[in-house]
Amino acid sequence: MIPTNVVVHQQSKVLELTYDNGNTYRLPFELLRVVSPSAEVQGHGPGQETLQTGKREVLIANIEPVGHYALKPSFSDGHDSGLYTWDYLHFLCENQEQIWKEHLDKLAAAGVDRDTPMNVAGGHSCSSH
Repeated sequence: MIPTNVVVHQQSKVLELTYDNGNTYRLPFELLRVVSPSAEVQGHGPGQETLQTGKREVLIANIEPVGHYALKPSFSDGHDSGLYTWDYLHFLCENQEQIWKEHLDKLAAAGVDRDTPMNVAGGHSCSSH
């Protein structure tokens, strides 16, 4: 499902997606950043995810379309390797509360919170960096 309109709201830090059925969703930049579909965040297999923290203030510095199937945001923390397909964005829109709850549960399980700096939370570095 492809949105008919995409607006980046820097002030409120949300990506607004409007669909032709009239539904409008507002995805917080922080949510988009912590669930980035990139290998840097998701890892290269199950259990290799890197828990993202310290992203509350992250901004989308730039966003560009990739063909007719995805958006590629560049975040203010330098992260720009996530390709957000239209399907993935719609999935996030529809399941935002559940996804956010799962993220907060993972943070709690790891003994960190949203504002813990990434280097403290531990991480995974790909050789491509």
